[in-house]
Amino acid sequence: MVPDVVVVGSANVDLVLPVQRIPRPGETVLAGAMTRGPGGKGANQAVASARAGARTAMVVALGDDDGGALLRGALGDSGVYLSLATTSDAPTGTAIITVEQSGENSIVVAPGANGELTLSAASLTAIGEAKITLSQLEIPFPTVQAAAAASAYFILNAAPAAELSDDLLAEVDLLVVNETEAEAIVGPDRSALLKKVPAAIVTLGGDGAVILTQDADEIAVPGVRVDVVDTTAAGDTFCGVLAAALAAASATGPIAGTDLTNAVRRANVAASLSVEVAGAIPSVPHGDAIDARYAEVYL
Repeated sequence: MVPDVVVVGSANVDLVLPVQRIPRPGETVLAGAMTRGPGGKGANQAVASARAGARTAMVVALGDDDGGALLRGALGDSGVYLSLATTSDAPTGTAIITVEQSGENSIVVAPGANGELTLSAASLTAIGEAKITLSQLEIPFPTVQAAAAASAYFILNAAPAAELSDDLLAEVDLLVVNETEAEAIVGPDRSALLKKVPAAIVTLGGDGAVILTQDADEIAVPGVRVDVVDTTAAGDTFCGVLAAALAAASATGPIAGTDLTNAVRRANVAASLSVEVAGAIPSVPHGDAIDARYAEVYL
């Protein structure tokens, strides 16, 4: 199977704690009942791509433990191909997530096996054959750079926020960042991203996203107003569905500006669906739900 999308990224067991408010420095708050489930930026994005209809493979490192088994099951059940997954001596990554009543969250990640992820010859071949490669920054930077160099079209979701080398950015076809992440790269002027990459998307939470390209004016895609339950994995859903939509568009020729706009719209409505459901992977919508909301909002 030649994948449409290869996601090179992290997978974590999420420990989710509902709280009245996210604690301030030095403060202790009481939480409700803790839940445990599959997550991690890479895993969430791979599931989003697969559920949106793309043939999706994941390059991931998992521990030989119950967390690794949990993630293998969740990814496989969502249609993500795992022939490129490896087993590490390190424990599976873990994320502790506090979610307040407004739906906002705060996340701390212990990388575990994610910190051991490297690319095999088979992984490099799959990346080279795929239409789209998607990665994030919860794995070692050298692994991200190697994936970027091997890919036909590379999307980097530069999260968590970090300063990035010019060598890495030179390999990026499309950068996806929120406002905080954009500022970590170029400061407060987001248009300066186009000095680093040919195209960028700046996500704005409930306010939607902005598309920046070197050959067109800035395009604003407004947010979809919904009742927010939990924002966990909303950004990851956006990225995975974006990758799937661009893979579909690339099947008929080079990705054009209208393809990017339509892909961002699909990603936008998918993210709006995800925030209506608690959890990470459980909140990621399927293609039919995305189609229905897209029709409501844009058709």
